[in-house]
Amino acid sequence: MSVARLKDFLDSYGVRYIVISHSIAYTAQGIAALAHIPGKELAKTVIVKLDGKLAMAVLPASRQVDLPSLRAAANAKTAELASEMEFRPSFPDCETGAMPPFGNLYGMAVLADESLVQDEEIAFNAGSHRELFRMKFNDYLHLVRPAIMKLAAPVAAHLVA
Repeated sequence: MSVARLKDFLDSYGVRYIVISHSIAYTAQGIAALAHIPGKELAKTVIVKLDGKLAMAVLPASRQVDLPSLRAAANAKTAELASEMEFRPSFPDCETGAMPPFGNLYGMAVLADESLVQDEEIAFNAGSHRELFRMKFNDYLHLVRPAIMKLAAPVAAHLVA
């Protein structure tokens, strides 16, 4: 989704947001550092396959998808990470790996980690590796209506500060 298209979508609903431009970065943790946002407050979009169907898993940049937890929470028989070849055609207007967590605009289910609900705002890639959007989490919930579940792997004890 181009930045302009995402802006138009949010504007059509009267949603307030800010756009944060940053140097090019390809990892969620790298983007968080450049944008001066804690990794737990930046949401990343991971494309998964649940029973063979593409879906978006949205979780803090500092965490990884726990596929067994995702499978159980989504009541799926199988849960696996989708390959770039499998999901790239679904996002022709996004840079690979920079998909915004708006699966509803791509005909895809969205599953969000329960830890994101703790934050008042959500920040995420806007379809490019150079811009982030930040908006109220409640507005995101209203527009996307993700299924909220436990899908992030527990934080390793040595990573907790």
